Amino acid sequence: MLAADALILFDGGIVLIRRENPPYQGFYALPGGFVEVGETVEEAARREAKEETGLEITLLKLVGVYSKPDRDPRGHVVSICYLAEGSGTLSAGSDARSAEIFDPEKLPPLAFDHAQIVRDGLEKL
Repeated sequence: MLAADALILFDGGIVLIRRENPPYQGFYALPGGFVEVGETVEEAARREAKEETGLEITLLKLVGVYSKPDRDPRGHVVSICYLAEGSGTLSAGSDARSAEIFDPEKLPPLAFDHAQIVRDGLEKL
C-alpha cells in the first residue's frame, strides 16, 4: 500500500493530528493517508492535509521514503513524506480527532515511525 504524509510547518510549529481511528487511535501523527487510484503522491499529500487539518499546503521538499515492512500494523505500507508550509485556518476534519500545533522540541509520543520522519524533516530545514 502507498501512503503520503506531510510534515507541515505552520504558525511557528509543526502540525500534528490526533488519530480518531485504529491503528494508534488517540495518538498524534503527521497528517497523511493512502494514495487513491489515479492520484499522484503529491496530490494525496495535499488532499490528506486539507481533509485532516483544514490547511492548504505548499510542498517544499521530499523528506524521505519510509518502507520498513513493519512500520504499520495494517500491512506493508510505504509512505512518501514531504516537508510543507501550511496556510489557512487550522481545524480538525476527516479521521482526525484534533489538529494542533507543537513546538518541534516538545512533541508528544507519535504513531508509526513519525518521530523518525520529524527528525529527518527537521534536519532538512
